Amino acid sequence: MGLTIGVDIGGTKIAAGVVDEDGNILSTHKVPTPGTAEGIVDAIASAVEGARVGHDIVGVGIGAAGYVNRQRSEVYFAPNIHWRNEPLKDKVEARVGLPVVVENDANAAAWGEYKFGAGKGHRNVICITLGTGLGGGIIIGNKLRRGHFGVAAEFGHIRMVPDGLLCGCGSQGCWEQYASGRALVRYAKQRANATPENAETLLGLGNGTPEGIEGKHISMAARQGDRVAVDSYRELARWVGAGLADLASLFDPSAFIVGGGLSDEGELVLGPIRKSYKRWLVGGNWRPVAEVRAAELGNKAGLVGAADLAREPDPIM
Repeated sequence: MGLTIGVDIGGTKIAAGVVDEDGNILSTHKVPTPGTAEGIVDAIASAVEGARVGHDIVGVGIGAAGYVNRQRSEVYFAPNIHWRNEPLKDKVEARVGLPVVVENDANAAAWGEYKFGAGKGHRNVICITLGTGLGGGIIIGNKLRRGHFGVAAEFGHIRMVPDGLLCGCGSQGCWEQYASGRALVRYAKQRANATPENAETLLGLGNGTPEGIEGKHISMAARQGDRVAVDSYRELARWVGAGLADLASLFDPSAFIVGGGLSDEGELVLGPIRKSYKRWLVGGNWRPVAEVRAAELGNKAGLVGAADLAREPDPIM
């Protein structure tokens, strides 16, 4: 099938990498992320051109945060870039002269993990990414399931709490308001404010006030046994596990793969998630229980997955 390039659009940099059929990254090229939508198109082209030097490339896969149509060509809506019905495939193809496909970035990361990481050996996998928000991907029967319009697996915006916390999407009670990096920081600040005597380590890592608490402080404090930090992770895990139990009722996967920045904390977060998942799983004592596994590819998953999906046949066919 040949070499392909995967593109990962980040908040500060755009990375393009040449990837072989085994998921190995052979070369990369990074450029700063511009502040305009059109500038980002130019930067993608620049990153691709820089990465392809010395390689015979057959296609490009772009991972974009937002709603991507089923034809893998247009971004309906991107929350952090002013793309509205953006014909990204056509624009980048015109600049680089290569076939281009556009994928949702969480779908791309899910595919990377399924094909080359923690999902190897599984046919039915649900991936979630726990970062600032919550995303995911669905692989059923060895195929990435995008849905009829291409926008499936927006797990972060499943409504977990009717009339709950206001989400950036405009709805209320979305899962990512209770299970994400932002949620973890909110839990820690609330608990530290209510019981500062249980948060001495955590408060000491910040500026001495709940307002100074950051995600990295919670991780450090939890590893030192700080009660508020540990309880905050448990609260996060309670919501993650409850959501996974609902997804198990929908998809019945053999494995859940948990990626994103919070998964880097390993058993600090995964252990409580497994416990919560089993607690909320309907019939959990009497049915097979899917594994809950940590992602293995880290921040490479999206780039590798996008590159490999550039080799996949058009899902419309």
